[in-house]
Amino acid sequence: MKLALILAPYDSGHYHAGFGQGPDAIITGGLVDELALHGHEAEVIEIDKIEDEDLREITAGFAVCDAVSRAIGIARAEGRFPIVLAGNCLTAAGAIAGEGSDSIVWFDQHGDINTPETSATGFLDGMALATVLGLCWRTIANAIPGFSAIDPWRCMLVGARDLDTTEKKLLEDLPVIRASCADLPEKAERLKAAGAERTHLHIDLDVHNSDTLQANRYAAPGGPSPQDVRQAVSALARAVPVTGVTITAYDPAFDAKGEVPPVVGRLLVDFLAAMERI
Repeated sequence: MKLALILAPYDSGHYHAGFGQGPDAIITGGLVDELALHGHEAEVIEIDKIEDEDLREITAGFAVCDAVSRAIGIARAEGRFPIVLAGNCLTAAGAIAGEGSDSIVWFDQHGDINTPETSATGFLDGMALATVLGLCWRTIANAIPGFSAIDPWRCMLVGARDLDTTEKKLLEDLPVIRASCADLPEKAERLKAAGAERTHLHIDLDVHNSDTLQANRYAAPGGPSPQDVRQAVSALARAVPVTGVTITAYDPAFDAKGEVPPVVGRLLVDFLAAMERI
């Protein structure tokens, strides 16, 4: 398969800082070679550095989304399947814009569904899924080329276990499908019934159980194993048409043994193999 590996190396608007170091670390960890061994030809594309370093976090974050959307548009025109390696989860808004996605499956330890009105910290990435669903930052999100908010009926949140009180209330009120890796195949039928035809797959790497894989400083015990996640994304690929992938929130500073890049490689190889069998 022809792939575009689009690197968005930003963390809270800062270039190559914190989580922004993750995309390059995954590439240098052998991802292109791993994909090539399984018959995939990957072009690596890095989003250019934002020239104005004094931009506010939110302005810089959405500028990255804009650039990702445009890069995906070019990749798709060349017949390449887009895989975005990003620092922050907000980048998924740019990915769904570029792909024209109508549904999303969001793997994450956190809910990322706070809004400026509910967030106790104001952390922008904690509003990433809320932005994708059109619950906040509507004006600036709608300025991303191709962006259209996804109906919460066509959203599946997988593996979320670290939710604050306001997020729990929001998820009780919204029709978002809650799932674990184990019951994802069953829950995917609900996604299809809701009309999902172009599904974006988003994976925050801290969804993994930190006892088996430490992706960043926020990762906590209790989540799925890498094998569980691989099986779940493969099942998803067989169940619904997936238009692209974002993989986020890897901080190499918390992975002294370099265990995360090979896990990402195996995950993508299994996922792509499942797509090709359809």
